[in-house]
Amino acid sequence: MAKARRAPTPAAAALDAAGVIHRLHHFSPDPAIASYGDAAAAALGVDPARVLKTLVTAVEGGTAPAAVAVLAVAGRLDLRALAAALGAKRAAMAAPAVAERLTGYVVGGISPLGQRRPLPTVIDVAAAGAETVYVSGGRRGLELELCPADLARLTGATWAPITA
Repeated sequence: MAKARRAPTPAAAALDAAGVIHRLHHFSPDPAIASYGDAAAAALGVDPARVLKTLVTAVEGGTAPAAVAVLAVAGRLDLRALAAALGAKRAAMAAPAVAERLTGYVVGGISPLGQRRPLPTVIDVAAAGAETVYVSGGRRGLELELCPADLARLTGATWAPITA
């Protein structure tokens, strides 16, 4: 009898547990590159509009002190639009150490899935029309490909225009 393969990260395990169809994509990231998302798009030969980055933010005046924004790697987060989507007064980028502590992942490998403590999540509406999107699999060099609707459902995300 063959042994069941164990998911390599909590993000992949969350997809397995939910029975979501997905694909794992591995690549060798260059540690000197600052933009892991752009590197993933190039390494996998994928349109950067389909590769999404996960940004952890500090939120003031909302229902939670932190939240996650998910948008195309080439996009720039509009913090005011994110705050509005969350019903908050303000949003600012969280310090890398805070993002790592909250999610359980390292910067460059933060996934919107399988986080240590699930955070309120907003996905940019531009991603909704893609057949599949790529998000970090929970470590540098691992991308998960899945349907955007499944991503939103599993993260409890709302859709909003959050790209500047």
